[in-house]
Amino acid sequence: MARPAPTDGSEQFRWRLAGNDGGQVPLLAGAERHQGRGELAGLELLHVQAKTVINRVPDASPVPFRWTINPYRGCSHACVYCFARPTHEYLGLNIGEDFDRKLVVKVNAVERLRAELRSPRWRGDAIAMGTNTDPYQRCEGKYHLTRGLVEVLTEAANPFSILTKSTLILRDLDLLRAATQRAPVRANFSIATLDEAVWKATEPGTPHPRRRVEAVAKLNEAGVPSGVLIAPILPGMSDRPDQLAEVVDACVAAGAVSVTALPLHLRPGVREHFLSWLAGARPELVEDYQRRYRRAYLPGREQDQVTSVVRAMVATARKRRPQPGAAQRRRSPAAGPEVPAAPPERPPERQLGLGI
Repeated sequence: MARPAPTDGSEQFRWRLAGNDGGQVPLLAGAERHQGRGELAGLELLHVQAKTVINRVPDASPVPFRWTINPYRGCSHACVYCFARPTHEYLGLNIGEDFDRKLVVKVNAVERLRAELRSPRWRGDAIAMGTNTDPYQRCEGKYHLTRGLVEVLTEAANPFSILTKSTLILRDLDLLRAATQRAPVRANFSIATLDEAVWKATEPGTPHPRRRVEAVAKLNEAGVPSGVLIAPILPGMSDRPDQLAEVVDACVAAGAVSVTALPLHLRPGVREHFLSWLAGARPELVEDYQRRYRRAYLPGREQDQVTSVVRAMVATARKRRPQPGAAQRRRSPAAGPEVPAAPPERPPERQLGLGI
């Protein structure tokens, strides 16, 4: 029996996950290099033929999904804190500018997915997209790989979920709506802050966060269950109560089926990259971050404090703006059970890796 699309709990783990897309250095052997033009100017696009696109998450990883697809590696969103940056090193590329500008494009991803879903060994388990880099980043506008993957998953009635920062997902609204009629489907947006200065400094290649809030509303209005990760919350930059309340209120008003807070975590490699950026952008915060992030995660007490504050804000916002009940939601029978609004318990304080 197919597993349901991941709900709120998996999104917390997913944000902490460096996606396993099975790509080691040989993935770039024979890659065709193309220089981006127009909206993709400044990017180098590395066309590769992937041997497989459905990738298994090791059983040891404490996540409620076991399969992922990542049609792209590297990400033009250029988020300074991105947890997936170290995966570029597995390709012999660096985690800084190479990650932002040298993008691996699995040009045969749609064909491979169709073949793999037809395998008698495939059991129709839920597939998570967006576990490594954003499936709706800018180059998706040219390649349409994510749309093709969604089409194939819909044809197969295979459950899936998507995590994104990009409003480009609305291009596929008709397809996603149709997919909900055939299998459990879930979308989640990462909206870390509505503070314009923080957004511009930390996520320079992403759509405006208020446009993302609007996208959440449009998806839910269309019957595609969509939640929000307030992630990552940056100590000293986006964690003031007024900043958090602004995001919570906007997302609840947009009809988000879940709103989950996730403080920043800095795995090895990302920590050094982020602190180097911080030294130039906010030097007064460097010492505090070095103290807080002796390990990958904030101390448990600080994590609990942030998530508890946001959980209370969500509850208050929902009381002020009651959400429609299950009978009123524009949801398909295939959309699965109601998605809990409250975030799950904090996971163990250790970096979740995928053994790649």
